[in-house]
Amino acid sequence: MRDENKAARKARIEAAALELLAQNGYLATSMLSVAKRAKASNETLYNWYGNKQGLFRSLVEANAGEVKALLEKDLAQDQPPETTLKALGPLLLGLLVGDKAITLNRAAAADPSGELARELTQAGRGTVAPLIADVFLKARNAGVVDFEDAAQAVGLYLDLLVGDLQIRRVLGAVPQMEQSEIDNRAAVALDNLRILLKTTRDRKAGNA
Repeated sequence: MRDENKAARKARIEAAALELLAQNGYLATSMLSVAKRAKASNETLYNWYGNKQGLFRSLVEANAGEVKALLEKDLAQDQPPETTLKALGPLLLGLLVGDKAITLNRAAAADPSGELARELTQAGRGTVAPLIADVFLKARNAGVVDFEDAAQAVGLYLDLLVGDLQIRRVLGAVPQMEQSEIDNRAAVALDNLRILLKTTRDRKAGNA
């Protein structure tokens, strides 16, 4: 099978899985129902994904893929950490409050097995957060910010960037954000992060 044909078929399968997830929830969405919706064979789904857990892990990984790719590229090319963080904020926030992430999180919240929640944690934050921590360590080495624990610094950044927005989107309390709102919130979060994680130099300058 040509790569472009396989990619197109996988896109149809994963779109069908997301539609059924939104309609029926995680437990009631079977590999067979996804295969029928996508007009694919059940055998194909099992060959490509292994099982339902693997299918939805693929959805989570695909949703986080653009953020992961940005971080990996910038780290490999040794981009200035300030450049990476400026690009990261809008991309990450857009992902976390976007329709795909909200559908996945709503289904995870309603899944008594906890299986989907584990996939979201492992394939989502579990993959991206260590890369953000690497960028933060570069930023500290460059004198942009100062902190003792990288994981805590990443947690602070995510609190500033996302706060309770994703939860409120999951609950239907707020609509999808416009790109201008996402960009502005990301810029404010980065400014506040710099204030909270001042370097020794900045603290001395503030006391002068």
